[in-house]
Amino acid sequence: MNVNQFDFELPESLIAQTPLAERTASRLLSLERHTGKVGHHSFRELADMLHPGDTLVLNNTRVLPARLLGVKADTGAKVELLLLKQLEGDRWETLAKPAKRLKLGTELAFGDDGTGSPLLRATIVSEGEMGGREIEFHYDGIFQELLDRLGEMPLPPYIKERLDDRERYQTVYAKHEGSAAAPTAGLHFDEPFLEQLRLKGVRIAYVTLHVGLGTFRPMSVELIEEHTMHSEYYELSAETAKILSETREQGGRIVAVGTTSARTLETVAQRFADESIGACSGWTDIFIYPGYKFQLVDALLTNFHLPKSTLVMLVSALAGQEAVMKAYKEAIQQEYRFFSFGDAMFIY
Repeated sequence: MNVNQFDFELPESLIAQTPLAERTASRLLSLERHTGKVGHHSFRELADMLHPGDTLVLNNTRVLPARLLGVKADTGAKVELLLLKQLEGDRWETLAKPAKRLKLGTELAFGDDGTGSPLLRATIVSEGEMGGREIEFHYDGIFQELLDRLGEMPLPPYIKERLDDRERYQTVYAKHEGSAAAPTAGLHFDEPFLEQLRLKGVRIAYVTLHVGLGTFRPMSVELIEEHTMHSEYYELSAETAKILSETREQGGRIVAVGTTSARTLETVAQRFADESIGACSGWTDIFIYPGYKFQLVDALLTNFHLPKSTLVMLVSALAGQEAVMKAYKEAIQQEYRFFSFGDAMFIY
């Protein structure tokens, strides 16, 4: 399939720049995947669309303040690092700007300890493609505390507004730190709404997938079959495995909240195939696009995604490319808010 089949024109005014004051105040577009029927709702109406016995699967990863602004130690020229993945010890996989000037051995400095010395230093130890750099950090103290002090939230490049409250780019159930981006479908939930769903008989289960490099890299091929995903670390607990198995046995639906949860669930489904699902962890580079047959995911809550992105392709694998493109067109006509801080879509 050609990447251009997943393209659409989006007015810049529909790209949400800031989160709503209330997490649950967004709009919700529903798409019935077997008929293509589209509906328009408030997000809180999701409670009416979920049934007792359904299980909502949430990604409890927590976003690192992974954007570091600093200088080249020798010239003072400004540099930016986006931490993507901790490799070993103090070595990290990063995206660097301006990458062309950041060669092997370049020394970087971040912050000031009050005496004119940097709080955090780094050396470029290898060069990758498309701005990728492997970095080794040097510091005194605890790295996480320095990162909390110096780092900024790694908001996507299409968000130009400053985010005053860091926690609005975290889900209310974020627990395990390690992501370079938020699982944004989960940003719509607050604790009272989750409790409302529990009281209705909807079960809540958690997976962890640390969002990495693939989120920031555009597709560079014309045929989607030729695209390779970057691997991301995931975990599924014994408790979640038990809930998923019971949901299947009792006839409930497994509802993935976000494409990251969906990719984790489908990775687990492939890993266990005909066996019973069990606790597991590892790395996944699963790429889901039309033609894929979902094995664990019955329904998906997701945000609206970028044109020609792997996320639009995943959504199209569940509901069909034609139905998704039609639904996106209607969402644009109805002026839904798009991307990370935007409105939601429920495919069932």
